Amino acid sequence: MLYYLFDILNKYYNFPGAGVFQYISFRAFMATSISLLIGAIYGKKLILTLQKFQIREKSRELGLPGEDLKQGTPTMGGLIIIASIAIPTLLFAKLDNVYILLLLFTTLLLGFIGFLDDYTKLIQQKKNWLVGDRGIKGRYKVGGQIIVGIIVGLTLYFSPQVVVRQYLNPDTANFNSSAISTSFKDIKSTITTIPFFKGNELNYRDIFFFIPDGVFWLLYVTIVIFIITAVSNGANITDGIDGLAAGSSAIIGTTLGILAYVSGNTVFAQYLNIMYIPNLGELVIFCAAFTGACVGFLWYNSYPAQVFMGDTGSLTLGGLIAVVAISVRKELLIPILCGIFLVENLSVIIQVSYFKYTKRKYGEGRRIFKMAPLHHHYQKLGYHEAKIVTRFLIVGILLAIITLATLKLR
Repeated sequence: MLYYLFDILNKYYNFPGAGVFQYISFRAFMATSISLLIGAIYGKKLILTLQKFQIREKSRELGLPGEDLKQGTPTMGGLIIIASIAIPTLLFAKLDNVYILLLLFTTLLLGFIGFLDDYTKLIQQKKNWLVGDRGIKGRYKVGGQIIVGIIVGLTLYFSPQVVVRQYLNPDTANFNSSAISTSFKDIKSTITTIPFFKGNELNYRDIFFFIPDGVFWLLYVTIVIFIITAVSNGANITDGIDGLAAGSSAIIGTTLGILAYVSGNTVFAQYLNIMYIPNLGELVIFCAAFTGACVGFLWYNSYPAQVFMGDTGSLTLGGLIAVVAISVRKELLIPILCGIFLVENLSVIIQVSYFKYTKRKYGEGRRIFKMAPLHHHYQKLGYHEAKIVTRFLIVGILLAIITLATLKLR
């Protein structure tokens, strides 16, 4: 909104300093600052409000160290994360940009699903068609994620704003030339990036060439649904100890912001020899707000946590990471960049699968980990919660560095 106001002031009134709002770097800085301020100032007020209405975490009695200290801690703090993302984005981003609209939609819908899940855990006690043992039933939660995936997938596939730039003579393209407008064309494509390969672009259409053009969109939407559901649930599972999900998401959000900046800038895209994606630059503002929201929330969520984000926050953060990665066409980097989420997810899958297998074979279920997800395994081994989070975040930073290195290491 402020972008449009200052654009008018700059164009028609020559207002001093109004032109600075044309720069993505300035608007990203402002989005981060406002996001941090919202989290820091209103985060405390939200905690007091949650305490007033007794919206508190209920102990599950898992036998973990320090579990009794968490009883009564306010939850549903993801509300402040959503506000810290949405408000700066509305203020500083171009609201006619398809990527911004998609991400705002994802924020609100996944936030609503997470809020409904948290609400039914804490308030609604009676089981019905929607409510299960803990929150809304899994099929409805996944159903909401599928709806998000369908809308995101269809928009990215069919929207005329979602294009990639194809240079007609890439070897001689000169980005300083006034004739650059005649040397490229913007095309609709399902192209993406393969890490570590020199010719690092892959078109899904080339792999699934046997699928008719008229129904190919079904495959693309299915891929988008899978990615959004997997990453959203991965973030949800990771949110088990103080600061882990928020800290990991801040690292991932920063990395995606860098990828969006270089992919949406013609000069950097040429230098790094990566695809240039028109209209993508606005994602930098969203990623800046996203990172600021995570860091602001971490102020109160670091050990010992004064508030938990709940599913309201974790489902939203994971879904947003997935949508940004798909938009930047770096979804194949998710197993590296979101390695923490991946390992946490796999630890649960392995534990449950092995338990069921051994129960059928030997009559009693056996476990590989002392407890899943993985962070609880280390708690059972006696590691302090703060040490586990710190080491996981160090790994997350290393994975982010590797992700950024793929821009040149091929």
